[in-house]
Amino acid sequence: MALKPDRIEFLSDISFFMTSTAERGGVATVVTTSSGVGVSMDDANAVVSYASSPSGAKPVGILLNDVVSLDLTRQHINWHRDEVQVGGKVALLRNGQVTTNLVGGTPSAGADAYVAASGYISSVQATGAVKIGQFLSAKDSDGYAKVSVNL
Repeated sequence: MALKPDRIEFLSDISFFMTSTAERGGVATVVTTSSGVGVSMDDANAVVSYASSPSGAKPVGILLNDVVSLDLTRQHINWHRDEVQVGGKVALLRNGQVTTNLVGGTPSAGADAYVAASGYISSVQATGAVKIGQFLSAKDSDGYAKVSVNL
């Protein structure tokens, strides 16, 4: 589990698709830009993923779903774990607070939070990385840290 249930959600977004598997709790970034006009909620070009490099990555929010690749003829999505099939719509936290273990480095309370590679959040700004919020705690013994997100 990469995201603990103690979170505060002020603003979330469901207008993006994700075309690769991912564990919830990381920073999703834009892969392609939407070509739709206005609110285009079903624009297949609005795709996010975990960036392989933070340089130039455009963060959209913290992923709130597990994105899985299942053979749906043999089993069904586990709705209790908030799973989404690859290629489906995902929920992204744009403004709020989460407790996640997708944290790189050794953050401290009050440190700025930046996009890092593979969906991680870091207190160290890599070249070209964007600030996404602020750490509200250091990592605990299990590797989880509380992060305030404002995108």
